[in-house]
Amino acid sequence: MATHTPVSDAVVEPQADDSPQPGSPWNTDGNQYIEVDGPDDLDADSAYGTSIQSDLTSLASEITRGVWEHGRRYHSYGRSQYAFPNDEAEVERLDMQHAMQTHLLGDRLFWAPINPEGSRVLDLGTGTGIWAIEFADMFPGSSVTGTDLSAIQPQWVPPNCTFEIDDAEAEWTWDEDTFDYIHNRNFVCAIRDWPKLIRQCFQFVKPGGWVEWHEKYPYMSSDDGSLPEDSALFQWGVKFFDASIPFGADATSPRNLKRWMEEAGFVDVREHILKIPIGSWPKDKRLKQIGLLESVNMTEGIQGLTMMLFTRCLHWTAAEVEVFLSRVRKDVKDRTIHCYYNFYVVFGQRPEGPGL
Repeated sequence: MATHTPVSDAVVEPQADDSPQPGSPWNTDGNQYIEVDGPDDLDADSAYGTSIQSDLTSLASEITRGVWEHGRRYHSYGRSQYAFPNDEAEVERLDMQHAMQTHLLGDRLFWAPINPEGSRVLDLGTGTGIWAIEFADMFPGSSVTGTDLSAIQPQWVPPNCTFEIDDAEAEWTWDEDTFDYIHNRNFVCAIRDWPKLIRQCFQFVKPGGWVEWHEKYPYMSSDDGSLPEDSALFQWGVKFFDASIPFGADATSPRNLKRWMEEAGFVDVREHILKIPIGSWPKDKRLKQIGLLESVNMTEGIQGLTMMLFTRCLHWTAAEVEVFLSRVRKDVKDRTIHCYYNFYVVFGQRPEGPGL
Protein backbone atom coordinates (compact mmCIF):
# COMPACT_ATOMS: atom_id res chain seq x y z
CA MET A 1 0.00 0.00 0.00
CA ALA A 2 1.32 3.42 -0.88
CA THR A 3 2.20 5.68 1.99
CA HIS A 4 1.79 9.43 2.04
CA THR A 5 4.95 11.49 2.03
CA PRO A 6 4.74 14.81 3.89
CA VAL A 7 4.50 17.72 1.48
CA SER A 8 6.88 19.98 3.34
CA ASP A 9 8.94 20.12 6.50
CA ALA A 10 9.72 23.80 6.03
CA VAL A 11 6.73 25.24 7.85
CA VAL A 12 7.51 26.25 11.41
CA GLU A 13 5.10 24.79 13.95
CA PRO A 14 3.43 27.70 15.78
CA GLN A 15 2.65 27.76 19.46
CA ALA A 16 -0.81 28.55 20.78
CA ASP A 17 0.34 31.97 22.02
CA ASP A 18 2.70 32.64 19.12
CA SER A 19 0.76 35.51 17.54
CA PRO A 20 2.68 37.95 15.33
CA GLN A 21 4.43 40.68 17.25
CA PRO A 22 5.00 44.28 16.17
CA GLY A 23 8.39 44.74 14.55
CA SER A 24 8.63 41.21 13.16
CA PRO A 25 9.73 41.05 9.52
CA TRP A 26 6.34 39.82 8.33
CA ASN A 27 4.07 41.88 10.60
CA THR A 28 3.71 45.14 8.65
CA ASP A 29 1.24 47.96 8.60
CA GLY A 30 0.26 50.59 6.10
CA ASN A 31 3.09 52.89 7.20
CA GLN A 32 5.93 50.44 6.77
CA TYR A 33 8.48 51.33 4.14
CA ILE A 34 10.10 48.41 2.32
CA GLU A 35 13.75 49.18 1.73
CA VAL A 36 14.80 48.91 -1.90
CA ASP A 37 17.83 46.78 -2.67
CA GLY A 38 20.80 48.22 -4.50
CA PRO A 39 21.06 47.58 -8.26
CA ASP A 40 24.18 45.41 -7.91
CA ASP A 41 22.37 42.95 -5.65
CA LEU A 42 19.14 42.55 -7.59
CA ASP A 43 18.46 38.99 -8.67
CA ALA A 44 17.74 38.39 -12.33
CA ASP A 45 14.01 38.11 -12.74
CA SER A 46 13.94 36.72 -16.27
CA ALA A 47 13.72 33.17 -14.88
CA TYR A 48 10.37 33.94 -13.19
CA GLY A 49 8.82 35.42 -15.24
CA THR A 50 -29.36 28.07 -12.65
CA SER A 51 -27.67 27.05 -9.61
CA ILE A 52 -27.90 23.45 -8.51
CA GLN A 53 -28.95 22.33 -5.08
CA SER A 54 -25.78 21.98 -3.02
CA ASP A 55 -25.21 18.67 -1.29
CA LEU A 56 -21.81 17.62 -0.11
CA THR A 57 -20.41 15.41 -2.83
CA SER A 58 -17.46 13.06 -2.49
CA LEU A 59 -14.28 13.90 -4.34
CA ALA A 60 -14.70 10.54 -6.06
CA SER A 61 -17.80 11.83 -7.86
CA GLU A 62 -17.88 12.61 -11.54
CA ILE A 63 -17.84 16.38 -11.06
CA THR A 64 -14.65 16.96 -12.99
CA ARG A 65 -15.88 18.56 -16.20
CA GLY A 66 -15.56 22.28 -16.66
CA VAL A 67 -16.57 25.25 -18.80
CA TRP A 68 -14.05 26.48 -21.38
CA GLU A 69 -13.52 30.14 -22.25
CA HIS A 70 -10.69 31.59 -24.30
CA GLY A 71 -8.69 28.38 -23.99
CA ARG A 72 -8.99 28.15 -20.19
CA ARG A 73 -11.10 25.73 -18.11
CA TYR A 74 -13.37 27.02 -15.32
CA HIS A 75 -15.43 25.14 -12.73
CA SER A 76 -18.97 23.99 -13.53
CA TYR A 77 -20.30 23.23 -10.03
CA GLY A 78 -22.23 25.32 -7.55
CA ARG A 79 -24.13 28.57 -7.61
CA SER A 80 -21.05 30.78 -7.30
CA GLN A 81 -19.15 31.88 -10.37
CA TYR A 82 -15.45 31.96 -9.64
CA ALA A 83 -13.44 34.35 -11.82
CA PHE A 84 -10.31 32.24 -12.23
CA PRO A 85 -9.56 28.94 -14.03
CA ASN A 86 -9.11 25.46 -12.56
CA ASP A 87 -6.90 23.91 -15.26
CA GLU A 88 -3.36 22.54 -14.92
CA ALA A 89 -1.72 25.92 -15.38
CA GLU A 90 -3.86 27.32 -12.58
CA VAL A 91 -3.01 24.40 -10.32
CA GLU A 92 0.68 25.24 -10.72
CA ARG A 93 0.00 28.92 -10.02
CA LEU A 94 -2.01 28.12 -6.88
CA ASP A 95 0.71 25.90 -5.46
CA MET A 96 3.30 28.63 -6.07
CA GLN A 97 0.99 31.15 -4.43
CA HIS A 98 0.76 28.83 -1.41
CA ALA A 99 4.55 28.88 -1.15
CA MET A 100 4.61 32.65 -1.43
CA GLN A 101 1.86 33.26 1.13
CA THR A 102 3.28 30.77 3.61
CA HIS A 103 6.66 32.48 3.35
CA LEU A 104 4.96 35.86 3.79
CA LEU A 105 3.48 34.58 7.07
CA GLY A 106 6.90 33.64 8.39
CA ASP A 107 6.75 30.05 7.06
CA ARG A 108 3.55 29.43 8.96
CA LEU A 109 0.15 28.13 7.88
CA PHE A 110 -1.89 30.26 10.29
CA TRP A 111 -1.63 33.09 12.78
CA ALA A 112 -4.71 32.48 14.95
CA PRO A 113 -3.71 31.24 18.43
CA ILE A 114 -5.25 27.80 18.02
CA ASN A 115 -4.37 24.46 19.58
CA PRO A 116 -4.06 22.43 16.35
CA GLU A 117 -3.59 18.90 17.70
CA GLY A 118 -6.91 17.13 18.17
CA SER A 119 -8.80 19.92 16.44
CA ARG A 120 -11.38 19.55 13.69
CA VAL A 121 -10.47 21.91 10.87
CA LEU A 122 -12.35 23.18 7.82
CA ASP A 123 -10.41 24.64 4.89
CA LEU A 124 -12.90 26.56 2.75
CA GLY A 125 -11.91 27.09 -0.87
CA THR A 126 -9.11 24.57 -0.51
CA GLY A 127 -8.03 24.83 -4.15
CA THR A 128 -5.33 22.25 -4.81
CA GLY A 129 -5.60 21.14 -1.18
CA ILE A 130 -1.98 21.92 -0.41
CA TRP A 131 -2.75 23.95 2.75
CA ALA A 132 -5.03 21.20 4.13
CA ILE A 133 -2.47 18.50 3.34
CA GLU A 134 0.38 20.35 5.02
CA PHE A 135 -1.74 21.08 8.11
CA ALA A 136 -2.78 17.42 8.35
CA ASP A 137 0.85 16.31 7.98
CA MET A 138 2.09 18.68 10.65
CA PHE A 139 -0.68 17.82 13.13
CA PRO A 140 -1.59 14.13 12.71
CA GLY A 141 -4.01 14.32 15.65
CA SER A 142 -6.18 16.81 13.80
CA SER A 143 -9.00 16.08 11.33
CA VAL A 144 -8.97 18.31 8.25
CA THR A 145 -11.73 18.74 5.68
CA GLY A 146 -11.11 20.79 2.54
CA THR A 147 -13.98 21.96 0.33
CA ASP A 148 -13.93 23.53 -3.11
CA LEU A 149 -15.99 23.99 -6.25
CA SER A 150 -13.40 22.11 -8.31
CA ALA A 151 -12.08 18.57 -7.95
CA ILE A 152 -8.42 19.47 -8.46
CA GLN A 153 -7.03 17.94 -5.25
CA PRO A 154 -4.70 14.90 -5.24
CA GLN A 155 -5.98 11.40 -4.49
CA TRP A 156 -3.16 10.44 -2.13
CA VAL A 157 -3.55 12.47 1.06
CA PRO A 158 -2.86 12.00 4.78
CA PRO A 159 -5.35 9.71 6.55
CA ASN A 160 -6.63 12.63 8.60
CA CYS A 161 -7.39 14.77 5.53
CA THR A 162 -10.43 14.55 3.24
CA PHE A 163 -11.75 16.65 0.37
CA GLU A 164 -15.35 17.36 -0.66
CA ILE A 165 -16.95 19.28 -3.50
CA ASP A 166 -19.16 22.01 -2.07
CA ASP A 167 -20.18 25.61 -2.59
CA ALA A 168 -19.16 27.71 0.43
CA GLU A 169 -22.05 30.11 -0.20
CA ALA A 170 -24.70 27.37 -0.18
CA GLU A 171 -26.33 26.13 3.02
CA TRP A 172 -23.85 24.00 4.94
CA THR A 173 -24.87 20.44 5.79
CA TRP A 174 -22.66 19.81 8.83
CA ASP A 175 -24.01 20.05 12.35
CA GLU A 176 -23.59 23.43 13.99
CA ASP A 177 -20.63 23.89 16.35
CA THR A 178 -18.64 21.30 14.41
CA PHE A 179 -15.23 22.87 13.82
CA ASP A 180 -12.49 24.11 16.12
CA TYR A 181 -10.90 26.18 13.37
CA ILE A 182 -12.06 27.42 9.95
CA HIS A 183 -9.46 28.62 7.46
CA ASN A 184 -10.29 30.66 4.38
CA ARG A 185 -7.91 31.97 1.72
CA ASN A 186 -8.03 33.85 -1.59
CA PHE A 187 -11.80 34.33 -1.85
CA VAL A 188 -11.56 37.71 -3.61
CA CYS A 189 -13.80 37.70 -6.71
CA ALA A 190 -15.45 34.52 -5.48
CA ILE A 191 -17.94 35.51 -2.75
CA ARG A 192 -21.18 37.42 -3.40
CA ASP A 193 -22.43 37.72 0.19
CA TRP A 194 -19.52 38.03 2.62
CA PRO A 195 -21.59 38.89 5.75
CA LYS A 196 -23.69 35.74 5.22
CA LEU A 197 -20.59 33.58 4.81
CA ILE A 198 -19.03 35.03 7.95
CA ARG A 199 -22.24 34.45 9.92
CA GLN A 200 -22.23 30.87 8.66
CA CYS A 201 -18.66 30.44 9.88
CA PHE A 202 -19.74 31.74 13.30
CA GLN A 203 -22.58 29.22 13.32
CA PHE A 204 -20.43 26.20 12.51
CA VAL A 205 -17.29 26.94 14.51
CA LYS A 206 -17.43 25.80 18.12
CA PRO A 207 -17.64 28.29 20.99
CA GLY A 208 -14.00 29.14 21.68
CA GLY A 209 -13.00 28.25 18.13
CA TRP A 210 -11.28 30.53 15.62
CA VAL A 211 -11.94 31.64 12.04
CA GLU A 212 -9.10 33.06 9.92
CA TRP A 213 -9.05 34.83 6.54
CA HIS A 214 -6.08 35.42 4.23
CA GLU A 215 -7.09 37.78 1.43
CA LYS A 216 -5.31 39.83 -1.24
CA TYR A 217 -6.09 43.45 -1.98
CA PRO A 218 -4.44 43.93 -5.40
CA TYR A 219 -4.45 47.71 -5.61
CA MET A 220 -0.91 48.46 -6.77
CA SER A 221 1.18 50.96 -4.81
CA SER A 222 4.73 52.20 -4.38
CA ASP A 223 6.23 54.09 -1.47
CA ASP A 224 8.80 55.97 -3.54
CA GLY A 225 6.60 57.13 -6.44
CA SER A 226 8.20 54.68 -8.87
CA LEU A 227 4.82 53.32 -10.08
CA PRO A 228 3.19 55.90 -12.41
CA GLU A 229 -0.59 55.97 -12.42
CA ASP A 230 -0.57 55.68 -16.22
CA SER A 231 1.52 52.50 -16.12
CA ALA A 232 -0.11 49.25 -17.23
CA LEU A 233 0.67 47.60 -13.88
CA PHE A 234 -1.12 50.32 -11.89
CA GLN A 235 -4.02 50.35 -14.35
CA TRP A 236 -4.38 46.56 -14.09
CA GLY A 237 -5.13 46.93 -10.38
CA VAL A 238 -7.64 49.72 -11.02
CA LYS A 239 -9.42 47.76 -13.74
CA PHE A 240 -9.43 44.57 -11.65
CA PHE A 241 -11.43 46.38 -8.98
CA ASP A 242 -13.66 48.00 -11.62
CA ALA A 243 -14.46 44.58 -13.15
CA SER A 244 -15.22 43.00 -9.79
CA ILE A 245 -18.31 45.21 -9.29
CA PRO A 246 -20.38 44.03 -12.30
CA PHE A 247 -19.05 40.51 -11.67
CA GLY A 248 -20.89 40.68 -8.34
CA ALA A 249 -17.88 40.02 -6.10
CA ASP A 250 -16.51 43.40 -5.01
CA ALA A 251 -12.74 43.05 -4.60
CA THR A 252 -12.66 45.67 -1.84
CA SER A 253 -14.08 43.06 0.57
CA PRO A 254 -10.82 42.44 2.53
CA ARG A 255 -11.04 45.93 4.03
CA ASN A 256 -14.37 45.00 5.66
CA LEU A 257 -13.53 41.58 7.07
CA LYS A 258 -12.70 42.81 10.57
CA ARG A 259 -15.95 44.81 10.81
CA TRP A 260 -18.06 41.97 9.41
CA MET A 261 -16.56 39.51 11.88
CA GLU A 262 -17.27 41.80 14.82
CA GLU A 263 -20.85 42.36 13.58
CA ALA A 264 -21.30 38.57 13.37
CA GLY A 265 -20.33 38.23 17.05
CA PHE A 266 -16.65 37.28 16.90
CA VAL A 267 -14.40 38.67 19.63
CA ASP A 268 -10.70 39.43 19.85
CA VAL A 269 -10.73 40.13 16.11
CA ARG A 270 -7.25 41.01 14.86
CA GLU A 271 -6.31 42.50 11.51
CA HIS A 272 -2.80 42.53 10.05
CA ILE A 273 -2.06 44.22 6.73
CA LEU A 274 1.06 42.87 5.04
CA LYS A 275 2.79 44.03 1.88
CA ILE A 276 3.44 41.71 -1.07
CA PRO A 277 6.20 43.15 -3.28
CA ILE A 278 6.25 42.36 -6.98
CA GLY A 279 9.78 41.67 -8.18
CA SER A 280 13.19 41.28 -6.62
CA TRP A 281 13.61 44.92 -5.60
CA PRO A 282 13.31 44.63 -1.75
CA LYS A 283 16.58 44.55 0.17
CA ASP A 284 15.17 42.21 2.84
CA LYS A 285 15.93 38.62 1.82
CA ARG A 286 12.51 37.25 2.79
CA LEU A 287 10.66 39.99 0.91
CA LYS A 288 12.96 39.57 -2.08
CA GLN A 289 12.06 35.88 -2.29
CA ILE A 290 8.36 36.71 -1.90
CA GLY A 291 8.66 39.34 -4.63
CA LEU A 292 10.28 36.88 -7.02
CA LEU A 293 7.48 34.37 -6.49
CA GLU A 294 4.86 37.07 -6.98
CA SER A 295 6.54 38.24 -10.17
CA VAL A 296 5.76 34.79 -11.59
CA ASN A 297 2.13 35.24 -10.58
CA MET A 298 2.01 38.61 -12.33
CA THR A 299 3.68 37.39 -15.53
CA GLU A 300 2.93 33.72 -16.14
CA GLY A 301 -0.31 33.66 -14.11
CA ILE A 302 -1.74 37.06 -15.01
CA GLN A 303 -3.77 35.81 -18.01
CA GLY A 304 -5.85 33.51 -15.81
CA LEU A 305 -6.46 36.33 -13.32
CA THR A 306 -7.66 38.69 -16.02
CA MET A 307 -9.34 37.10 -19.03
CA MET A 308 -12.80 36.25 -17.67
CA LEU A 309 -13.17 39.45 -15.65
CA PHE A 310 -12.08 41.82 -18.40
CA THR A 311 -13.95 40.16 -21.29
CA ARG A 312 -17.20 39.61 -19.37
CA CYS A 313 -17.30 42.71 -17.20
CA LEU A 314 -15.29 45.36 -19.08
CA HIS A 315 -16.31 44.03 -22.51
CA TRP A 316 -12.76 43.86 -23.81
CA THR A 317 -11.91 41.44 -26.58
CA ALA A 318 -9.50 38.62 -25.83
CA ALA A 319 -6.98 40.28 -28.16
CA GLU A 320 -7.24 43.57 -26.26
CA VAL A 321 -6.62 41.72 -23.00
CA GLU A 322 -3.51 40.01 -24.36
CA VAL A 323 -2.03 43.27 -25.68
CA PHE A 324 -2.65 44.97 -22.35
CA LEU A 325 -1.13 42.08 -20.41
CA SER A 326 2.04 42.25 -22.49
CA ARG A 327 2.48 45.79 -21.13
CA VAL A 328 1.74 44.62 -17.59
CA ARG A 329 4.44 41.94 -17.86
CA LYS A 330 6.89 44.54 -19.12
CA ASP A 331 6.24 46.69 -16.06
CA VAL A 332 6.64 43.71 -13.72
CA LYS A 333 10.12 43.12 -15.17
CA ASP A 334 11.12 46.79 -14.87
CA ARG A 335 13.52 46.96 -11.92
CA THR A 336 13.00 50.67 -11.48
CA ILE A 337 9.38 50.06 -10.44
CA HIS A 338 9.10 49.19 -6.73
CA CYS A 339 5.52 47.97 -6.57
CA TYR A 340 3.55 46.09 -3.92
CA TYR A 341 -0.02 45.42 -2.87
CA ASN A 342 -1.63 44.58 0.47
CA PHE A 343 -2.50 41.21 1.97
CA TYR A 344 -5.01 40.98 4.83
CA VAL A 345 -4.74 38.47 7.67
CA VAL A 346 -7.87 38.67 9.83
CA PHE A 347 -8.88 36.23 12.55
CA GLY A 348 -11.32 36.16 15.44
CA GLN A 349 -12.80 33.86 18.06
CA ARG A 350 -16.35 32.77 18.67
CA PRO A 351 -16.96 33.62 22.33
CA GLU A 352 -17.50 30.94 24.90
CA GLY A 353 -20.35 31.11 27.34
CA PRO A 354 -24.02 30.23 27.86
CA GLY A 355 -26.66 30.99 25.35
CA LEU A 356 -24.49 30.57 22.27
